[in-house]
Parts: sequence; C-alpha cells; structure tokens
Amino acid sequence: MTRRLALAKTERFRRTIVLPAVALAALREQRRRQLEERLAVGPRWQDGGLVFTSSVGTALDARDVTRRYHHHREGLGLPNVRWHHLRHACATMLFEAGENLCAVSRVLGHASIATTASFHSHVRPSMLRRFADRMDEIPGRGCLLPRLADGTACLRAARRRGRPAVDDR
Repeated sequence: MTRRLALAKTERFRRTIVLPAVALAALREQRRRQLEERLAVGPRWQDGGLVFTSSVGTALDARDVTRRYHHHREGLGLPNVRWHHLRHACATMLFEAGENLCAVSRVLGHASIATTASFHSHVRPSMLRRFADRMDEIPGRGCLLPRLADGTACLRAARRRGRPAVDDR
C-alpha cells in the first residue's frame, strides 16, 4: 500500500521555526538513529526526506504513532491526554509563561491569531493571578481597579485626586 502525505491546511505550514536546545538535541539524536537504521537496511531503505520514519524509511502510520505515544505515556505514568491535545497544552503553557499571542500563533502555524486565541489558549488561575499582580505594578493603579467589591473606595480616591474615576461618565 502506498501512502501519500497530505499538505497542511494553510500556507503557513512551510515555515522556519526557532527550536529550543532540547528539541535540537532530540532531532540530532533522531538523525543518528535514522542513519544507523539506514545502514542496517541497506538498499531496502526508501529515502523520502522524512525526519521520523518506519524502519525502512517510509512514512509512519498515524495509528502506530498514536499507539506508541500512549504506550510511552503510560510507561511514564502521565495522564491520559490525546495526541492532538498536546498542541493545546503547549499553547497554554506558552501563554502561562508570558509568551504573546502573535508568537504562539506563528509557532503553531495558524493563518490568524484569532484561531490561536479561540482554540489554543486556556486561561488558568495562575495566569489570572499574574494579571492581577501586573495590575498592581501599574502607576496610578488606585484609580484603575476598584479596591472593594463595590468599587466605592476607588471612586472616592480618584475624585479626591481630581482624576476622573472609571465609572464617571
């Protein structure tokens, strides 16, 4: 059976990405393993220019990749997370680390940042806490955010300083 590789959904699938050192090391190790497999197989090797291949150089079967992923995941005692959800997790962790929407969208290869914002960002409590902490660092914050649930302390303080309060129209 001959398999054909499908093109991605958008033009951004062909892009240059900057990889962290750990990913570069893993790719170098994969290349070393692949060269060993290629030598062992000899003329049966089918060079398709792929990074991850079967033992004879052909494209991997998606079901086999998924099966192997779950096997390794279980062996490491990691939670049952679907393969595709790793993209969501990656985007969320990048956002949580403070990365901006445009950079994450570019890494994921989305045609629009709206796609990234809609499908790949999940707001976690730690992100909201960091947001609140950053608001505390903004000069004049006393008139930007209410100190009490009803906002009266903030409004009174802003009026005393002669500044327009957020609620003043």
